[in-house]
Amino acid sequence: MSQDLKITPLHAAHLEAGGKMVEFGGYELPVQYRDGVLKEHLWTREHAGAFDVSHMGPAFLTLNEKTGDADADHAVVAAIIETLVCGDIRGLKPGQLRYTLMLNDTGGMVDDLMIGRPVWPSRQGMLYIVVNAGTKEGDFALIEKAAAGRATLTRADDRGLIALQGPEAVAVLAGILPEAAQLTFMQHRRIDHEGFGLVVSRSGYTGEDGFEILVPQPIAMDFWGRLCADERVRPIGLGARDSLRLEAGLPLYGHDADATVSPVEANLGFALSKRRLKAGDFPGAARIVAEREGAPTRIRVGLRVLEGAPAREGAPIADVNGAEIGVVTSGGFSPSLSAPIAMGFVPPAFAEPGTALKVLVRGKPQAAEVTALPFVPHRYVRNV
Repeated sequence: MSQDLKITPLHAAHLEAGGKMVEFGGYELPVQYRDGVLKEHLWTREHAGAFDVSHMGPAFLTLNEKTGDADADHAVVAAIIETLVCGDIRGLKPGQLRYTLMLNDTGGMVDDLMIGRPVWPSRQGMLYIVVNAGTKEGDFALIEKAAAGRATLTRADDRGLIALQGPEAVAVLAGILPEAAQLTFMQHRRIDHEGFGLVVSRSGYTGEDGFEILVPQPIAMDFWGRLCADERVRPIGLGARDSLRLEAGLPLYGHDADATVSPVEANLGFALSKRRLKAGDFPGAARIVAEREGAPTRIRVGLRVLEGAPAREGAPIADVNGAEIGVVTSGGFSPSLSAPIAMGFVPPAFAEPGTALKVLVRGKPQAAEVTALPFVPHRYVRNV
């Protein structure tokens, strides 16, 4: 393994647990442990899996000068970040977390990210931000440029970021942090633990109920060890993380989305704020509004591969007559469905669920069918 790779605060724990280490996003991370991807995937769906996602880009954006008026201070810091994203950050309630998209001037996706507003009145004028690992340097530079002189970006990617996912995740975490059980999907809060402040959000990228916990470096190993000591928890590697998010129909930046793909093309229209669309006050708004009112030239869809081997990224998608119309951007075997699945881009005329298509695997056409996303139902615990 290259000596240039970064390691996370949990690196030693992965080696001790028999993790098979690979390069990912400039870090050395476990792709799987001794059980293998299939068992790790199914364990997460049935129990609880612990994932090291410390390579991601957590950070805090804080106003340099606060007035003490909680709503006014939030509005100011939200206005700074809204110059880069299409989400309604101003409208966040205290403790709320929002999935949004950072866009370029042509409406392409620079990144997808999470932005949260703190619960406590004393922390208004601050935002909790988590960006993707492979884009974090560029993302942070854009945020710092937008915030210049008005707010300060404090990186927190030297800490441990742990995702605990699965139906038993809440019972496990509540045994350590009882306040975590009070959260519902897309809520977050700071929770004190052993003299340190942890940021806990009820979120994740597997389609399961679960949490992401930002843990200061001095206690990261102990916290991970305490989670994994629970018989309901097993450590899970990058391989199962990818197959879980694919089943959940969630895009992976750099594969299912990039700087040329708009939110409409990526089938992420839910992330476009109605207020922001009406105002047209975000990067690339003209293209995105036009695509919503007319039609994009391509759209991300789900595919069930009905015969043959899984269709991997880059495999051509064809109509029933064999004419190539698109490309697979993510694909693999679904352990939950015991069948090959994929996502990719096709023209809107071929995007209706039930549409018969073909995927070309090593040049051989295989029957496929457009299917609604997600492939496996989400099990988030929402506020009712």
